[in-house]
Order: sequence, then structure tokens, then C-alpha cells
Amino acid sequence: MLESRSLTLMNASDRASHSASQGRRPPTVSRPIALVTAAAVWLAGLPVPAGAQEGKEPGVIRDAEVEQLLREYAQPVLQAAGVSKQNVRIVVIGDRSFNAFVADGRRIFINAGTLMDAKTPNEVIGVLAHETGHLAGGHLARLREQLAQATTQSIVAVLLGVGAMVAAARTNSASGGQGAMAALQGPQAMIQNNLLAYVRSQEESADRAGVKFLTASGQSAKGMYDSFKRLADQTLYQVRYVDPYFQTHPMPAERVRALETLATASPYWDKQDSSALQARHDLMRAKLFGYMDRPDTVARRYPFSDTSLPARYARAIASYRFAHNASALAPIDGLIQAQPQNPYFYEVKGQALLESGKPGEAVAPLRRAAALAPNPALIQIMLGQALLATEDKAHAEEAITLLETALRREPESPEAYAQIAMAYGLKGDLARADLASAQSAFMRGDLKTARQLAARAKTLFPVGSPGWVKADDLATYRPKGKPLGAN
Repeated sequence: MLESRSLTLMNASDRASHSASQGRRPPTVSRPIALVTAAAVWLAGLPVPAGAQEGKEPGVIRDAEVEQLLREYAQPVLQAAGVSKQNVRIVVIGDRSFNAFVADGRRIFINAGTLMDAKTPNEVIGVLAHETGHLAGGHLARLREQLAQATTQSIVAVLLGVGAMVAAARTNSASGGQGAMAALQGPQAMIQNNLLAYVRSQEESADRAGVKFLTASGQSAKGMYDSFKRLADQTLYQVRYVDPYFQTHPMPAERVRALETLATASPYWDKQDSSALQARHDLMRAKLFGYMDRPDTVARRYPFSDTSLPARYARAIASYRFAHNASALAPIDGLIQAQPQNPYFYEVKGQALLESGKPGEAVAPLRRAAALAPNPALIQIMLGQALLATEDKAHAEEAITLLETALRREPESPEAYAQIAMAYGLKGDLARADLASAQSAFMRGDLKTARQLAARAKTLFPVGSPGWVKADDLATYRPKGKPLGAN
């Protein structure tokens, strides 16, 4: 998980634990966690993830700007593949390594490092096209059935355990392997039968399908080739002594050669991204660097001699994260002056004010951000938080309306449920506060707490009412295959 200051980037996993009934924060992870899975773009030779050794989960990055851009990147490819109606969601993991994978029929996971390393939109689009090839090819049909109801955080936690197990096996680490096996527990058989069953032919098929979808949508496959070629160069030494018959993915050299033949045959090989899309891509990368790197690292990557908008964006974010004073707002105001219709600059200002203990001042820029953003659900959640943080009961109803609107687009958001629980608590509606807290715990995967809170909420609702029914569903929920009384 990223450090707790990155609320925009982490508002589904970091701040979500502010349950009205619990009032506790989960421990933060102080450094990036490498997610290694058998369902990754590349598996061979990657090291054991540090966070896996410590039993910690990787953070899921939530950010309106990043997610909107990725939706736009993916949509033409998904349409060409005929899977656009599956409501496929792109999930960004707070990990600096190059990685992407699918775990079911409705989520593509991609590491932040993949986005940060990609110098052009086409490189990211190429990775998404490859993963779409897995979706369209039905390569995870059995896994899709078993994970259909799983939350994003649950899937990430399971895949982290798989990665640790595989990596420990490759390094002959007994203790690492034992820890990873303990992390898997129940899902172990499913993982072994599905993720570890990936074969080289499926990866090659996904490459072919990815190029096909890019061509059908009038896009170049050069970015896809460049990404995998760069990755092959990086892993060449690591895999040189690995037996190819024990690999789930094709060896780098043979894979890149095959991909090059496919990609260069495309009539759109030389087609470049538009300048407007490139500009947005550069801002996205700058934002991720600003949130994930230390200020001195940001300053080296984006020196003060660089007056471009992305450089100013990265420095502004790094400044407010560590300065904690009014002077940190000046660079953000400069960004707004440069692009007054950019919703995400207002969002950053609102976030900076909120984290500086000035929720009342954060409301106006967050309102502006929500009004300008094409998909404002995550911004609405932060706006609801700012309204509630003022502790003014007059804001409770508006916050509830905002959060309910956001939940229609973000039904898995534990943060939205946690905030709406606070709003109901501010109004004195304890039944709905407990129910929303239970829903927040459920979305975090904390079934024990969810059942306890739901059971309490159930006693406060009239029997048979909609609230009572929802509370009863949560209080009696048991995962498939687990007996009553099991966690």
C-alpha cells in the first residue's frame, strides 16, 4: 500500500478502514510490493516480493485521472475483441515492476510500474491488448467462474500468495515457500489448477490476438512490441539458465521474434499517438511519480529547469505531500491557471487541503473537480469525505447523496461505504451506519467484522424491511464451500 497521504491514489484501500464502528487504520506498507503471478505478462526469473515475505498485501491504486485514461486506452481494443459489454475494469496495483495480468473475465490488473515505464500511450495500449487476448480467448474460463464474486482486494491478495509461492520455489526458499503456502490456504487448489496451468501456447495466442485487436481498431502494435522487447532485454540474463520446458510463458527471445513478425506486418505499424493523448499520458506518469517517489527523486527526474506541465505536476504533488504548509498550494494554483478546465488539478488541490486539516477549504475545489470530470465517482467520494470532516451536521445529507451516487459506479468501494456510515452516524441513524460499516468491512474482505456489524444492524431495522434484508444477507453470508461458523 502506498503511504497514507496518497488519498486520491489510495482511497479504496488506505482510507477505507475508517469504519464508523471500528475507527482503526490498517498498517501501511512503506515500500512498493512486487506482484509476481503465473498469470502475469512475464513470470520467469522475478524475485520474491518483499511485501509477500512480510505478509502484507499490495495496494490497489485508485485515481480518477489514471482510471479515466486507461478506460479510454482500453475501449477500442475491447470493442475490437467483442468484450466491451463485459464491463471490464482496469485495476492499477501500486507496484513499481513491469507486470499485467487477468484473473477473471472482468478485470485487467496492471502495475503502476508498467504505466510509469511506458513512454507512450501505445505501449500501455499494447499491454492491454495482450491481456484482452486472454479475456477474449477464454483462457481463464474456470478461474472466472470461481472468482466471479470475489472483490478486487481479495483477488490481489490471493495472487500475491501465488507469486510468493512460485518465486520461493524458483529460489529454493523453504521459509518463503512455507509463508506463501500459508497465505494461499483455501484458494491453493484453485490457484494450482488455474493460474499455474497457464501454458506457452496461451501467451502466444494472446500476443496474436492483441495484434489483431490493435489492427482492427486502427492502432499500431509497435508499442506492444517495444514493451515486450524492453522486458525481454531486462530478463535475458535471469532466464538464460532456466529450462524452457518448465516455464509457463514463452522464453523472451522466441516470444519477441514471433511478436516482431506479427507487429511489423500491421499496416498501422508507423502510426503514432495524437499529441493530445501523449500530453495526457505524460501527466498521468508525472502524477504517479509525484505520489510514489520521494521529493528528491522527483526533483532529479523533473528538475526545476524543466518547466513543462508534467514536470510542474509531479513537483507540485511531491511538494504538498511533504511540505504541509500553504506554500505547497502555489504550484497547484499555477497548474489550475495553466489549465482551468482540468478537473484533476482541482482534485489535487482539494486533496492537499483535506490532508492539511482544512476540509472546509477543500470543498470548493473538489466540487469543481467533480463538475468537470467525466467519471467523477472517486472525486465524489473525496468530496463526501471533506464535507463530513467539517463535522457540520448540515452537510450530512449532501454527503449521503454524493456517496450513493458514487456507489452506483463504484459498488465495490469500501471507502464510500465507510464514509456513508459516518454520514449516517452524524445524523444519528445508527442502523444505517452499522449496515454501511458492515458493507465496508465486507468489501475489504473482513468477513468476521462484516457479520458482527450486520448482526447488530439487523436488530435496529424493522423485520422484513430492505435494511433488515441487507443486514441479514451479510450476517449470514458464508463463502462457498465453508460451513456455518467458519470465517
